[in-house]
Amino acid sequence: MKVDEQLLLKNQICFRIYSLERAIQSAYKPLLNELDVTYPQYLTLLVLWEHRELTISEICDHLGLDTGTVSPLLKRMEQKGLLKRERAPKDERTVIVTLTPEGLALRNRAEQIPSKLASCLFTGSADDVSQTYSNLRNELDRALEALRNHNLCSG
Repeated sequence: MKVDEQLLLKNQICFRIYSLERAIQSAYKPLLNELDVTYPQYLTLLVLWEHRELTISEICDHLGLDTGTVSPLLKRMEQKGLLKRERAPKDERTVIVTLTPEGLALRNRAEQIPSKLASCLFTGSADDVSQTYSNLRNELDRALEALRNHNLCSG
């Protein structure tokens, strides 16, 4: 049976990205264990460190997740004392999420995580690593935008 090269697993970009994503989460694990947070909790903290106060809907938008995923995540983070959830005074249906002092303090402990991870992914001088990281991020942003703008199943 003739093997179609484009159907080999090793030639699939999606599998490479999937494998890389799993490897990156694995590399994050010991760094995040020091903070006693999971990877999804870390992503949530990143969004809240950037914006200080968000509704659950806004957090979902930033993370690309639905409320069924985010709400239990926020509940666990609130139980850990990292954030608080409060109903908006003007609209009881809206829940506003803010960081507690403990959640804000984790930011200082997390500052080295991106550079530690980048040094695992890329080699060279600090400037080379920074440039490679920036170039890759830009290419991934372009790829993501292209996929969002095209319906792959339309023809």
